[in-house]
Amino acid sequence: MLKRTIVSIVLGAIAVAGIIYYPLCGLITVAFTAIALYEFFYMVEKKGVRLFKILGLLVGVLIPVTIYFSFPVKEGWQFLFVVIGLFILFLLELTKKDSHQAVLSISATVFGVLYISWCFSFLIRIRQFPEGALLTGFLIVVTKSSDIGAYLWGKKFGKTSLIRRVSPKKSLEGAIGGFFTSLVIGSIFSFFVGSINFLEKFFVIIILAIVSQLGDLFESLIKRDCRVKDSGKLLPGMGGILDVIDSLIFTAPTFYLYLTMMR
Repeated sequence: MLKRTIVSIVLGAIAVAGIIYYPLCGLITVAFTAIALYEFFYMVEKKGVRLFKILGLLVGVLIPVTIYFSFPVKEGWQFLFVVIGLFILFLLELTKKDSHQAVLSISATVFGVLYISWCFSFLIRIRQFPEGALLTGFLIVVTKSSDIGAYLWGKKFGKTSLIRRVSPKKSLEGAIGGFFTSLVIGSIFSFFVGSINFLEKFFVIIILAIVSQLGDLFESLIKRDCRVKDSGKLLPGMGGILDVIDSLIFTAPTFYLYLTMMR
């Protein structure tokens, strides 16, 4: 618990600095994306699947970089880049000595880039809004308060397994506790966000609190399938970077879509 607390404080300080200072937000997002993507590839390779890590990491890093610098890429160019990327993957697959797990290798590489790099990069898009710093802070507070609440409530009161086959340690009591913790803390922090009325913010908090736990469960499902306890060992007491950002991977695009399409 002591290690977990210290690491949480350090990560919190990094998050605050990234929220306030936009260039640092881009740097942190790129760094976390690269590390989390590497951890994902490492987990999948534990299953015996040979991936195209170098290409995947290169494309995975380019996505947040292009978003940070706001490169004007039209739909036609986006389609061309996708086709070129797939073409390169097919060519690399042809260079292998055997055709074992060809579909799985390509699919897992593409999925890793979409799941981690594309989804997590929405943090930069949100930070680019006029009230981006407060909106990004609001998103992170709501998401991580759900994570922290679920962990603490589950540790104290957890008895009923939520989904045993996915994560035996996650409890229904923890999930409920995390939801209400996110609801309370998010509602308090929402007073600093003036661009959304309170009823809307309350609705968004409910959605994000639910989606946050789904993101955490999905990463647990991946780890369960790969038969690993944590995505990495970079953060003492917490595991890897992917273990930390798993819920944000789901909530960031959800919040962005709400801000751009639902309002």
